[in-house]
Amino acid sequence: MKQRTLQEIQKIIAVIVGAFFLAAGLNFFLIPANVFASGFTGVAQIIAVVVPLSTGVLLFLLNIPVAILGWLKIGKSFTIYSFINVALTTFFLELLPVWQFSPDILLNAVFGGVILAIGAGIPLKWGSSSGGLDIIALILSRVSDRPVGIYFLGLNSVIVITSGLLFDPEKALYTLVTLYVSSRVIDAIYTRHVKLTAMIVTKNAEQLREAIHRRVTRGITRIPSIGGYTSEEQEVLMIVITRYELFELKQVIQEVDPKAFTNIVETAGIFGFFRKE
Repeated sequence: MKQRTLQEIQKIIAVIVGAFFLAAGLNFFLIPANVFASGFTGVAQIIAVVVPLSTGVLLFLLNIPVAILGWLKIGKSFTIYSFINVALTTFFLELLPVWQFSPDILLNAVFGGVILAIGAGIPLKWGSSSGGLDIIALILSRVSDRPVGIYFLGLNSVIVITSGLLFDPEKALYTLVTLYVSSRVIDAIYTRHVKLTAMIVTKNAEQLREAIHRRVTRGITRIPSIGGYTSEEQEVLMIVITRYELFELKQVIQEVDPKAFTNIVETAGIFGFFRKE
C-alpha cells in the first residue's frame, strides 16, 4: 500500500513536470517563432492564430470531449492523469509569459521540439500522456484496426500543411524539424512505438502470469527455458502490449518478481488475434 501511494505521488510529480516543460517549450520557443508542435497542441496553436483565444485555453477545450471518450473507451486512471496533464499545461501556458530567447527560427524549432518532447515523454514514462491525439489515435485504431501511427501521421501532416498556408512554406519546413526532433527525443526518453513485445524470463511464471492478467488484459505465451549459465529451469512469458500498458506491466513485474529479466522490443507488425478492447 505504501509503495502504491509512493508510485501515485511520483506519477503526479511527473505529470506536473511534464506540463511545465510543454508550456515552456511553447511559450519560449515555438509560439514566438510561429512554429507548430505536433498533435492537439499544434491544432490549438493554429486555431489561436485565427480566433481571439490563447493556445492554453484552446488546448483545454479541445481535450474535454477527448477526455470523455478516453474515460469510456480506454481507462479511467490513464484518462484522469492525461486530463490533469492538459489542465496543468493550460495553467502554465497562462502563467508563463510568451518570451523569445532567440530570433533564430531554427534554434526555436530545435530547442522547442526537444523541450516539448521532454514534457511529453516524462508523463508517458509514468503511465500518463499529454492527452489529445494519443487518446484519439488509440480509440480510432481500435475501431478501424489500423495502426495508431497512421493517425499521428495524418493529423501532423494537416498541421504542417496549414502552417505553410497560414504563414509561408518555410514555416512548414521548420515545423517538420520540430516534429522530427520531438519524435527522436521521445524515443530516447520513452518510446513512440505503438506495439511492443515483452519477453520476461522468470522462475515464478504462474504467479507472474496471474498478476499480469489481473492488471493487463493481454494474452501470454509461456515458453520453457534453461539458464545458459546456471542451467536452472525457468520460463519465458511473451506478451504483446501497447505503449500505454508498458508502465503497468513494469509495475506488476517489480511487485511479483523483481529479479525477472525483461526484454522490451519494438513490434513491427502483428498477424492474428490482438485484443483491441
